[in-house]
Amino acid sequence: MASVTELIGQSVWDSNGVWVGFVVDIRVVRHKGELQQSHTVYGLVVSGLRAPFLLGLTRDRQGRSAWLSQLLARVVYAGCTFVPWENVVDYGGGEVYIDVLRKELNRV
Repeated sequence: MASVTELIGQSVWDSNGVWVGFVVDIRVVRHKGELQQSHTVYGLVVSGLRAPFLLGLTRDRQGRSAWLSQLLARVVYAGCTFVPWENVVDYGGGEVYIDVLRKELNRV
């Protein structure tokens, strides 16, 4: 598994070789109740604009989000696409390849 810093900024390509955008954020699921708290990647947020500052924009360390952060996220995330992690085929070499078409992806 690539680290978060390696995934941010990578180009995303769909199954037909069409460019989807850049990875600008990563969605994770936090697992509670374990001795060591762990996280699993849930999906990627992809945008046509390269904006690496989006990481961690909407939530604080406790997982809560303030109204100002929610409002800012709606503006910044407008037009972004969500790619579920199970659709990622390969993510090495600075590029992410997915097994679905761009038009089948949902907006954030």
